[in-house]
Amino acid sequence: MGHAYFYALLGVSVFVLALHALIHNVNLLRKILAVNVMCSGVFLVLVALASRTSGVVDPVPHAMVITGIVITVSATALALTLMLRLYQATGDNQLSDGSGE
Repeated sequence: MGHAYFYALLGVSVFVLALHALIHNVNLLRKILAVNVMCSGVFLVLVALASRTSGVVDPVPHAMVITGIVITVSATALALTLMLRLYQATGDNQLSDGSGE
């Protein structure tokens, strides 16, 4: 197994661990951080699989990762702002289930 496949497997495992954290945490800040870690796992897989052939590196996945980093930073800023507004309005940083109890 080459280095590229090792890093791709590492990226998939990081993604799966962050998905587990996203599902099991109720705190919104931890959910936002889990989504960021999931994005990092996807970026690691894209960069690792960019050099599949011997000596030839595809620049398109690298460009996608750079664009993805910019989008991730913007989405994180928006999510943190919305979480802060929710905390100011309700005093809690968890989403209710909508049952009204």
